[in-house]
Amino acid sequence: MISQDTNILIIDEIFIVADEITPEDNERVKLLGIVSKKGLKELNFEQLTRLQILVEKKDYSHSKKAHKSKMKLLARINVAIYEIEEGREGI
Repeated sequence: MISQDTNILIIDEIFIVADEITPEDNERVKLLGIVSKKGLKELNFEQLTRLQILVEKKDYSHSKKAHKSKMKLLARINVAIYEIEEGREGI
């Protein structure tokens, strides 16, 4: 009887974790996957601005290294957006 209650508790925790993943999280991961495999040039202007917003929203303060990577990525995204707006190429 106790083990059944424990299993139910574990199942409840799994559902709670699954509920924490938002559509924005999925979108951010999808766009970051494209960037990691093919680079920023594969994203159009709308995707770049959307990725910028999603990355800015994500809190990485728990890890100094992750926060530093976030800031570097945002800088690269800003350059890519600028280059699209100005019609330049350089990344």
